[in-house]
Amino acid sequence: MSLSTIALRAIPGAFILNSGIGKLGMPAEMAEGLQGMAAKGVPPLEKLTPEQFAKFLSYGEIAVGASLLLPFVPNRIAGAVLAAFSGSLVSMYLRTPEMTESDGVRPSQDGTAVAKDTWLLAIAGALLLAEKKQTKQKKSLKA
Repeated sequence: MSLSTIALRAIPGAFILNSGIGKLGMPAEMAEGLQGMAAKGVPPLEKLTPEQFAKFLSYGEIAVGASLLLPFVPNRIAGAVLAAFSGSLVSMYLRTPEMTESDGVRPSQDGTAVAKDTWLLAIAGALLLAEKKQTKQKKSLKA
């Protein structure tokens, strides 16, 4: 694993893992508020109870963070996991009108904190592409 790949994985992995651990045992009221926002990006989430959503969210973030931090998880898998996670966050951002300016893309004051999740999606893409580059390099060395 290259130093650049370690940086791409360790920093967001630690941040997401910490976020998931911090959400363990969250109160139902907090879970309900987060669930309302999350369901805008992933509508099936509104079918869960707030308690189920809280567990889903905290365990999901822990799993995403761990997949990025564990060195034996291939870049392609870690990148795909991060892409699914960050893609749902970006979907929520784009589907919540008060988070964007009138053009539906640029963040409003309320959306700035969530718009940063587009960086996670870019990191996921870099991990997916890094794996392909490394695979090609390994094949050319064997030939």
